[in-house]
Amino acid sequence: MRQVYKTICPRYNLAMFKFCPSCSSGKINFADGKAFSCPDCGFLYFHNVAAANGCIISVPEENGERLMFLVRGKEPAKGKLDLPGGFVDAGEGVLEGLHRELKEELGWAPQVSPGASLAAIYKLFASFPNVYPYKGISYNTCDMFFCLSAPGLSEKDLVLERSENVSVCFLKPEEIDYDEVAFDSTRRAIKAYLLYRGLAYR
Repeated sequence: MRQVYKTICPRYNLAMFKFCPSCSSGKINFADGKAFSCPDCGFLYFHNVAAANGCIISVPEENGERLMFLVRGKEPAKGKLDLPGGFVDAGEGVLEGLHRELKEELGWAPQVSPGASLAAIYKLFASFPNVYPYKGISYNTCDMFFCLSAPGLSEKDLVLERSENVSVCFLKPEEIDYDEVAFDSTRRAIKAYLLYRGLAYR
């Protein structure tokens, strides 16, 4: 398990700290690909996995379904296809974080009746590790993928967060070009969803 972790945690994470944040020692070390430690003062910081979510929104049609994709408007993977979702904020559960992300990114989220559980709306179907590189730091994430059905949903129902995504598209499973999908975990999630639904993929 440790060997696998090292392969997804690039050594340039060392750039996070050139000096110990506690005592300013230059001897700070990134040990085992997961923790910063200082031999001079005993400072220890674990660069833990971040929780993230993604959602496959399916729009049923007479002869199948279409899946919603966003086109990323910034790095990493600018211009590539992605699913709505993002990082879970401090103080949130993954479902609350996903519901918030849909409102922020799409200007839309499924209606939740008073007293209803988000778990009754968003169905967890897969989870995969991912690496999210941003400004020289590589964040290891645990990506949790949910799905929901949204009959009749179309682009006119959405108000995109243009600083994050430049456009939206609705694709049939056979129209998906996996080379154009932003992240490996997302590609794996799409295929897992299609298997979950008993649908074929290329």
